[in-house]
Amino acid sequence: MRSRSNSGVRLDGYARLVQQTILCHQNPVTGLLSASREQKDAWVRDNIYSILAVWGLGMAYRKNADRDEDKAKAYELEQNVVKLMRGLLQCMMRQVEKVERFKHTQSTKDSLHAKYDTATCGTVVGDDQWGHLQVDAISLFLLFLAQMTASGLHIIFTFDEVAFIQNLVFYIEAAYKVADYGMWERGDKTNQGIPELNASSVGMAKAALEAIDELDLFGAYGGHKSVIHVLPDEVEHCQSILFSMLPRASTSKEIDAGLLSIISFPAFAVEDMNLVNVTKSEIISKLQGRYGCCRFLRDGYKTPREDPSRLHYDPAELKLFENIECEWPVFWTYFIIDGVFNEDAIQVQEYREALEGILIRGKDGIHLVPELYAVPPDKVDEEYKNPHTVDRVPLGKLPHLWGQSLYILGSLLAEGFLAVGEIDPLNRRFSTSVKPDVVVQVTVLAENSHIKELLRKHGINVQSIADIHPIRVQPGRILSHLYAKLGRNKNMKLSGRPYRHIGVLGTSKLYIIRDQIFTFTPQFTDQHHFYLALDNEMIVEMLRIELAYLCTCWRMTGRPTLTFPVTHTMLTNDGSDIHPAVLSTIRKLEDGYFGGARVKLGNLSEFLTTSFYTYLTFLDPDCGEKLFENTSEGSFSPDSDSDLGGYLEESYNRESEDELDQYINHLLQSTSSRCYLPPLCKKSEDHQVFSATHSTQDILSLMAKAKGLEIPFVPMTSPTKVLSAHRKSLNLVDSSQPLLKKGFDGDFQRLRGDYSDMDCENLVEQLKDCSNLQNQADILYILYIIKGPNWDTNLSGQHGVTVHNLLSDLYGKAGLNQEWGLIRYISGLLRKKVEVLSEACTDLLSHQKQITVGLPPEPREKTISAPLPPEELTKLIYEASGQDISIAVLTQEIVVYLAMYVRAQPSLFVEMLRLRIGLIIQVMATELARSLNCSGEEASESLMNLSPFDMKNLLHHILSGKEFGVERSVHPIHSSTSSPAISIHEIGHTGVTKTDRSGITRLRSEMKQMTRRFSADEQRSSTPTSPTGTSSSDSGGYHIGWGERQGQWLRRRRLDGAINRVPVGFYEKVWKILQKCHGLSIDGYVLPSSTTREMTPHEIKFAVHVESVLNRVPQPEYRQLLVEAIMVLTLLSDTEMDSIGGIIHVDQIVQMANQLFLQEQVSIGATDTLEKDQATGICHYFYDSAPSGAYGTMTYLTKAVASHMQELLPSSGCQMQ
Repeated sequence: MRSRSNSGVRLDGYARLVQQTILCHQNPVTGLLSASREQKDAWVRDNIYSILAVWGLGMAYRKNADRDEDKAKAYELEQNVVKLMRGLLQCMMRQVEKVERFKHTQSTKDSLHAKYDTATCGTVVGDDQWGHLQVDAISLFLLFLAQMTASGLHIIFTFDEVAFIQNLVFYIEAAYKVADYGMWERGDKTNQGIPELNASSVGMAKAALEAIDELDLFGAYGGHKSVIHVLPDEVEHCQSILFSMLPRASTSKEIDAGLLSIISFPAFAVEDMNLVNVTKSEIISKLQGRYGCCRFLRDGYKTPREDPSRLHYDPAELKLFENIECEWPVFWTYFIIDGVFNEDAIQVQEYREALEGILIRGKDGIHLVPELYAVPPDKVDEEYKNPHTVDRVPLGKLPHLWGQSLYILGSLLAEGFLAVGEIDPLNRRFSTSVKPDVVVQVTVLAENSHIKELLRKHGINVQSIADIHPIRVQPGRILSHLYAKLGRNKNMKLSGRPYRHIGVLGTSKLYIIRDQIFTFTPQFTDQHHFYLALDNEMIVEMLRIELAYLCTCWRMTGRPTLTFPVTHTMLTNDGSDIHPAVLSTIRKLEDGYFGGARVKLGNLSEFLTTSFYTYLTFLDPDCGEKLFENTSEGSFSPDSDSDLGGYLEESYNRESEDELDQYINHLLQSTSSRCYLPPLCKKSEDHQVFSATHSTQDILSLMAKAKGLEIPFVPMTSPTKVLSAHRKSLNLVDSSQPLLKKGFDGDFQRLRGDYSDMDCENLVEQLKDCSNLQNQADILYILYIIKGPNWDTNLSGQHGVTVHNLLSDLYGKAGLNQEWGLIRYISGLLRKKVEVLSEACTDLLSHQKQITVGLPPEPREKTISAPLPPEELTKLIYEASGQDISIAVLTQEIVVYLAMYVRAQPSLFVEMLRLRIGLIIQVMATELARSLNCSGEEASESLMNLSPFDMKNLLHHILSGKEFGVERSVHPIHSSTSSPAISIHEIGHTGVTKTDRSGITRLRSEMKQMTRRFSADEQRSSTPTSPTGTSSSDSGGYHIGWGERQGQWLRRRRLDGAINRVPVGFYEKVWKILQKCHGLSIDGYVLPSSTTREMTPHEIKFAVHVESVLNRVPQPEYRQLLVEAIMVLTLLSDTEMDSIGGIIHVDQIVQMANQLFLQEQVSIGATDTLEKDQATGICHYFYDSAPSGAYGTMTYLTKAVASHMQELLPSSGCQMQ
């Protein structure tokens, strides 16, 4: 008989260790591991980590087999792993109804349980009796299901199980927006059952999604039906959020040792090596001790000061746990495995030696990893004063199975029994490797032969959609409908993937569906719902953003292929040529670079061999999935009655259409529209019958005269005045105006009652005599108010032509004419919502930005701090807008733009935690008033008439603080808007826009402005502008029309205050101040020092708390002065003084600085120009003073602080001059 080799003997030693410490806890029926001999429950996460040593040992035996018995041992160990994984699968499949509900609700009540009964696979506690929602645990299961399947284990047996796993993918794919309880089952560290977004959950979900994508769950014995599909955009969402969070772990934890599982084995979820190193060094510097690492700062678990009789902590109690947190040896096992993966022998040796020193020796000399080490109760004070000096005692489970398993796995790796590739067969470890440059393949397709010919005249040769047959082209939304069929299973009542929009990563692949090649156009080119795609310049801008996004985020083999359709809406107004913005873009694409992205322009046929393909085999006829079954349930977009249909309906004709073709055509037709409105009446005079500023009563009276109706003229005090508020221009600049009125709905009801007997049929007939769209809009508006959107107008004898249909028709025509004010207004009437509004809102929230909608103060301004369903979100926006539909629609638009920027340029949002949309809109109008030198009303109207592209540009200039110029231009003749068109341009170093550099051009522009203004004054006699064209009131009567230099710092403060920007490190400095005083009083609200007992200085939760106090100040410029005053106070916190007083009144310091400024101004003779802001009493020139310099605000604020705190300052210091 052969003698046993040395390696075989050592493996046998590890086998005994595994048997005595891990497998002895495995249930022989279910395969689950109980947590310990005392705790019989099986935790999902602990079970998976605990079985890893068994998996690794099985592979080590198979590789180092000396005898046949070794192969048998390997098989036995591997089957123990399979049994446990299938046991967990059984636990989850018994809760299949929760998976179905959670896909739609993401509610803590609908989540899979975190622990189960070891003997029965049943639940052990109720839905609300435990922090069950732990996305990282389900993700860890999927990650190792993928890794173990790739290593050769067969865990999944049936197609029903495949469908369940596919639905688990849907369960975790929204991890980037799901607040859960995290690795430690506590959520917020106050342990009060508050879920929060955890980086450990997001990272583990990202890793699981990447690992299981395109994986065949039947291994070598499978086919297309057993392959799991993951949408790459969901993965990228997780990546983006993870990048924005790290090294922070969550809003309440500035660092967490659990992040080791994300930055290294097993997830390898972070692709930026610098971020990996920063996070690792933060864990070592803040959490590492002599016995392991703390889980997070101020963790009270099993410390002597924790009250075990209470489940939750008091917030101020957290300070008691500082410096005495328990240390967990399990984290050193992560460092050992990390060292092996990074080939860092020194790190491996250091941590193995340290771990050997704290292991407990059990009977027969086996090594046991304890759960944690705690400070003895009699040594608490000593440890608090001198951290890491006291000898600790082991507590908790012995062995801690999770730590024991990783200790054994690390030893097998360190001693060479396993290679890293064997426990990572899917190569997750290469995530930080340098990626090759991505070249985006762009194919431009003409919608029809007419557009193809127009492009050819410009020397651009492209194919039309008909030319590329048999390749099929469809809008991106069709792909969303098709993916809704993925994962459906009747046996388990699983509905498949919820209808969600598919991003540009998903539409840049080619798809094989029923042996046909499909390409899908990106969502941003789809004019199906919201009006952003009606602006060609906006489409070009979004193309630029998406190409850059593809270059950065594409991770698949093969190149991305973006199909860009040139449609009839991309023509000039008369349809005779291609829009210049689209033409210039195609020419730039031909150059090979566009917006910093490398691109290759060509025909689709050229790209077939270099593109990435996905096979959607779940749509095959033999899959038993009927496409038309239950089409009304979930697979359709919530807005499927929209007005703009598919542009590709007739592009593909076959004599005999199969079921797939019928289904796609059905989807396209369900979103197509018919034309109901009569054409405009051609009249010699092209003036407005009703301008935007006429009251509804004027309109009704004029119509009464036109039709002979007996309607008396009612004075303007009638309820109809409320209606005119909708049609009149807003004044967003005058902050004193009660902008958002309440009770519109009640007034509408009264109006309907007053005019219910009105002859509305005559108003319908009047539609035929209108000479412009504005007139038709006015009539439809009245019908909408009096009769409601569903009233059948019977226009031209057609039944079923409702007011809603006519408004939709008008919306389409306004889109063709680019009348943005009208488009936004009709969008509001139709209650249109941005399709990606919920996703945009979630993007901002996931990047740790809260959103408020409506104008301050509360309760008018409403805060959004957690993702909301689309309907609830839209309802909240309309409520916060006081039912002012223009503001509501613009709010949605701004949210979408902010989300674009937070993805593409996160640096714009540094030190900004709360985005106040109402204030941003107000500041945009103020900026226009300043630039155009016009009234608040005219500026507000101009804002509403900006194209989406210019609106986005204006927002960017406000976020970045760049100076910008505004150009006016006269509308074309067909337009009926009452304000001149304007466009936004960046100002270069010369201080003027390019077109303003010519004196003649500037003079000509000014002459046009004067002509336009005089004609506008004549038309709008009801709301005259002042002779100078300046606003009569701005923050209490402040004159906007200054010279070029004047107003610069006021503007800067107003912008920073509106977007809540603070200096870098501001919140950490506030934390230090609060440590040395009793609190800060800001505008009557006290920020108490007790907050530092609950929160640490780098917590997002603390920053949000400070900001919520600052946001009680309604004036943005005053808020910014308060921030400056606090920054001066922070200088005191850096001194050696133990206390700087009781409650410090920041308002008083600012007011004192203002008085000092006024006194100095009076002393030098400036008395006539010292106007004060009525709301705050601050001099306008003080607002407009630079921070530095002899007359700077910091000079006066420093004097005010010195005066305010004089009795506390050192007596030896200099006296205030």
